[in-house]
Amino acid sequence: MSKRDLKKYLNELTKEQLEEQILELYEKFSPVKVYYNFVFNPKEETLLQECKLKISNEYFPIQTTAKKRKKPKMRRSVAQRYIKHFITLGVDPFIITDVMLYNVEIAQAFSSENAIKQELFYKSMLNSFEQAVIYMIANGILNEFKTRINGIHKETMTQNWKNESEFNAIIERFEY
Repeated sequence: MSKRDLKKYLNELTKEQLEEQILELYEKFSPVKVYYNFVFNPKEETLLQECKLKISNEYFPIQTTAKKRKKPKMRRSVAQRYIKHFITLGVDPFIITDVMLYNVEIAQAFSSENAIKQELFYKSMLNSFEQAVIYMIANGILNEFKTRINGIHKETMTQNWKNESEFNAIIERFEY
């Protein structure tokens, strides 16, 4: 069904029929419920804190017992899922950007304390960084995050990341 056909169909319905359909969608489909819950009660700060906790737990797991320490999983996908979810909900671009940069910053904090041998880790962080810069440019908020962008770049130099020149190339390419 095209958007035009849907509009035509919706115009033919009475207000009560529309309300009934929306309530049915709300009850049947979890994404619709999540969307409406966010629209009517946008606790962006709570979502942000929950998200940051989950991302940091990927690198610095919470100790479950006095003897056992969970192993860091370092999954970029956790942050990516949150970012995609926030974009779908229509969360403020400043919050989404904060999550994008936080993901790279927490990974850098981890790598400053731990030797990382997987080449994929560095490539993944480069991709995250590039996506964040592109997102900031698209939303016209790059200038507000210059300090953090430069901080991430400086940290790649300090830690002597193998792909530091690629981080530099991203910054130079967008010449902010």
